[in-house]
Amino acid sequence: MVVSILLILLFSGLGTLFIKGKGADLIAGYNTMTEDEKATYDTIGLCKFMGKMMFALSFSMVFWIMSDILNIPWLLYLGLALFLGIIIFMIIFTNTGERFRNNGTS
Repeated sequence: MVVSILLILLFSGLGTLFIKGKGADLIAGYNTMTEDEKATYDTIGLCKFMGKMMFALSFSMVFWIMSDILNIPWLLYLGLALFLGIIIFMIIFTNTGERFRNNGTS
């Protein structure tokens, strides 16, 4: 349970950082781009999206703790399903289309 609480705090902290439009270098893939490639992306939009996703992941982890406290196993499974669903959504949403590209560039 302590690990879950620490993860929630970590993800919430990252969410707060990202929502402010900062911390883009903490996003996997973005930090390995050249400066020219980074210039073609809407960094603030990407950060805000990732911040919202960090908060969603934190919310799904609350079910893990509730499962432990209330001794209700299906809450753990619900939290895991939400967690995995959010991860899959993030991967598909960020890697399809040109959502986070600056206008007029490709």
